[in-house]
Amino acid sequence: MRFLPIILTVLSYMTVFIQAENWPAWRGPHDSGSTAKGPYPANLSDPENLAWKLTLPGKGCSTPIVWENQIFITGPQKGHDTVSAITWEGKVAWEKSIGKERAGKHRNGSGSNPSCVTDGQLVFAYFKSGNFAAVTREGKEVWKKNLTDYGKDTLFWDFGTSPVLTQKHVIMALMRKGNSWLVAFEKRTGKVAWQVERNYETPIEGDHSYATPIVTTQNGREAILVWGAERFTAHDAANGDILWTCSGFNPQAKKFWVVVSSFVLVDDMAVIPYGRGARLAGIQLNGKGDVTTTNRKWTLEGKGSFVPSPAAQGGKVYLVRDRGEVLCVNPRDGKVEWTGAFPKDRASYYSSPTIADGKIYAAREDGTVFVANFQDGFKLLTENDMGERVIASPVPVNGSLLIRGEKTLFCYRKK
Repeated sequence: MRFLPIILTVLSYMTVFIQAENWPAWRGPHDSGSTAKGPYPANLSDPENLAWKLTLPGKGCSTPIVWENQIFITGPQKGHDTVSAITWEGKVAWEKSIGKERAGKHRNGSGSNPSCVTDGQLVFAYFKSGNFAAVTREGKEVWKKNLTDYGKDTLFWDFGTSPVLTQKHVIMALMRKGNSWLVAFEKRTGKVAWQVERNYETPIEGDHSYATPIVTTQNGREAILVWGAERFTAHDAANGDILWTCSGFNPQAKKFWVVVSSFVLVDDMAVIPYGRGARLAGIQLNGKGDVTTTNRKWTLEGKGSFVPSPAAQGGKVYLVRDRGEVLCVNPRDGKVEWTGAFPKDRASYYSSPTIADGKIYAAREDGTVFVANFQDGFKLLTENDMGERVIASPVPVNGSLLIRGEKTLFCYRKK
């Protein structure tokens, strides 16, 4: 019977993964940047909470994704775009080169900003270079292509839009000046199923977008919601046709109103930061044609976010603004239910916040990860220096918290 504790430990570990919640895309299983499961540690400076750390071969800013017993990340290796699979013990299972790297130029960017996405069978990865590929969970290449045929990448900073999945296709949104496209590829072959142009006249840089689409259902159809070029559009997932459009996000025709932050959904409402962090809008989903006057339900002035994307949980939306102010917003009417703030500093927030275990995890660009409780009012719990810059978003899944820095992938578990 001396083996009983070991057997029970193994069975407990196996049960975790049998009941596992995956994190298959940048903002998680529900595109919300949150999980209802836990627990997760608050003190990342306590060495007993550090399960492992893995040194990465190059600078990549993509957020990890998770499917069952594998963690998938992208990054450069010896000048090549690479997809890597990592085990829950912190070991590299395999690495797959996709093609020649096109390096990043922003201090908080890289050639590997987009996150992978997976349907549990294939892993899809896109890079700033235009390299786009599907690989198996064992690291075997299924198909590969380069999307520079769709035109020059005119984005001023490094490409940030991640691929998304519909039932049949993997979708890429390429949003830039004069050659913006929404393209659907067959998952198994990489063959183009459909492609539609998405070009609009805007002031300078207004047609540039780094946001990631969200796949949902509109009017009984699977639809792709796209945010960029001063328009929020819904496209039929079967053929890319526009179902409805909401505009009016730049009535004064201001220059340089580039879209960086993605949006978030709560029930039938989309909450969209815009205006370089100065505004937040609530757009009701569904409709037909131009829904600008009918579906825009509220606008919050002076309270958006420029780079960090909102998170959602429990019917509320949570924002960490670029300088550390924290907001809880009711998506139905746009009312701010409470505010808080992380300690002020010259550094800004490029990572998007994550909600888990009743806590907000937020990484500042200088590598400080803050953890705050918001169950009984906003309360800062810990301030954790990772020792390197952190641009990727925290990933909480199955009791493990992943923090991807510029040089290291960290895994924390509550002791």
